[in-house]
Amino acid sequence: MDVDSAELDEAVTANQLKIRASLRPRYDFIVCGSGSAGSVVARRLAGNPDISVLLIEAGGSDSTPEVEMAAAWPLNLGSARDWGFTALPNPHLNGRAIPMNMGKVLGGGSSINVMVWARGHKSDWDYFAAESGDPAWSYESVLAIYREIENWQGRPDPARRGRDGLLYVAPPVEPNPVATAMLGAAGELGITVFDDHNGLMMEGPGGASYANLCIRDGRRQSIFRSYAYPIMNQPNLTVLPDTLVRRVLFERGAAAGVECLLDGQSRRFQASQEVVLSLGAINTPKVLMQSGIGDADALAALDIPVIQHLPGVGANFQDHIMVSSCIWEYPEPIAPHVNGGELIIFAKSAAELESPDIQLLQMQFPVVTPELAARQTVPAGSWGICPALVRPRSVGRLRLTSARCEDPILIDSQILSHPADLVALRRCVALAREVGNAQALRSFAKREVLPTELGSAAMDEFIRDGVTTVWHQSCTAKMGRDHMAVVDSRLKVYGVERLRVADASVMPRTTSSNTMAPSVIIGEQAARAIVRERKLACPAIALL
Repeated sequence: MDVDSAELDEAVTANQLKIRASLRPRYDFIVCGSGSAGSVVARRLAGNPDISVLLIEAGGSDSTPEVEMAAAWPLNLGSARDWGFTALPNPHLNGRAIPMNMGKVLGGGSSINVMVWARGHKSDWDYFAAESGDPAWSYESVLAIYREIENWQGRPDPARRGRDGLLYVAPPVEPNPVATAMLGAAGELGITVFDDHNGLMMEGPGGASYANLCIRDGRRQSIFRSYAYPIMNQPNLTVLPDTLVRRVLFERGAAAGVECLLDGQSRRFQASQEVVLSLGAINTPKVLMQSGIGDADALAALDIPVIQHLPGVGANFQDHIMVSSCIWEYPEPIAPHVNGGELIIFAKSAAELESPDIQLLQMQFPVVTPELAARQTVPAGSWGICPALVRPRSVGRLRLTSARCEDPILIDSQILSHPADLVALRRCVALAREVGNAQALRSFAKREVLPTELGSAAMDEFIRDGVTTVWHQSCTAKMGRDHMAVVDSRLKVYGVERLRVADASVMPRTTSSNTMAPSVIIGEQAARAIVRERKLACPAIALL
């Protein structure tokens, strides 16, 4: 730790202890959730020293080796830093109830994820602009924000990449040799190899590239640590961990504050200007519904007073899924490198598609579901390729079980309910096997362990037993203009004043990439909209 970091840590600790000893009853803005969007909103608003911001997080401290060290990310899954959600048993997955991990810690998902910085395809952002009716969401507009916020360490690309922003983003340092060989395999198969998977590659039909990673000297660079933490020594930003948001409070149809559970006691905090929900695609709709915003009939059945009828709350659930995984045994094991996955291939499962819908994720260690492990012993000295679906057609729904915040929410994921998703995954598995068995990877493959050559029925069973989430839950409070939309293009909740949503739940459809980087953009867009509408002086975003 350098001197500056030590001084900042000391100043942050002293300041936050002082602030929390005498919490205010009222703040200008209350941001619920410290993840990839909430941390952004809090940072941008608190850039004005005259604006008071309360940032609330249900989880605890991120000062732990499992969060800080990039290679330790798997240890966070199933820990106290994981909400530990599980989807309902799914008949399309042979009745399996799969885990839906989500970050419950300062930094949210950005503190427990695999640290891949993936911006999304050009077609994703242009779709957002079309659905919202707002060109501010177009690829061209969003690209300008990405250039502003990135501190890109790779090959210069002034048209697409920035070097002066808050977020440290870099290609892998000394990549694992399997990742390098996988680029060679892609070339063998006629897949275009790119220098940067967030550059030109995300404007075309696909390709192969090393991943962009939020890792510096082997340490995680979470969005919370990049955005919110550096200004937590300011008196106008209060960060309140270990605090559960139970519901939004209303006065005359406008959000007036939140009710929380803090130290086992119910507490209320008022917001003089706005409440922003950034709790993620499961907890944001849960809090909205518990607050009386959702389908009126469903709320009435649970004796929840209806504030605003919005049937889209909790609907449109989407998630990226992967088959874990196609596996090869090493002749001589190679230790995993940093985050354990440094190479990405995007492709189309069908030539007529507008943009890539499948993805191959290199894994430097075996990843198998219990169901697949029961079929085949997987040597510890193995590596894999996870075939993933990034443009799912299947759509699920979330439902409350009661009005009590302590009671679970039902996650009816409906994964693989649309037949086209199974077709796409079949083609994705076939592509993964072609890549893994290519000449360029022969020296790293003693034998193919899973799935090997299978008939169509057996392959479908392999997929159904192997599917897991890629932890990109989204779209459950979508932005748009139809009757199922929950927020408008400025992320304001329809029919409710002074309430916005800023997280992956506002996506009209999930982006065809990891969702951390798009969530940062959502946070930036929310902050910009607030500053513009309320005519606030926030110099840090004046030029965005």
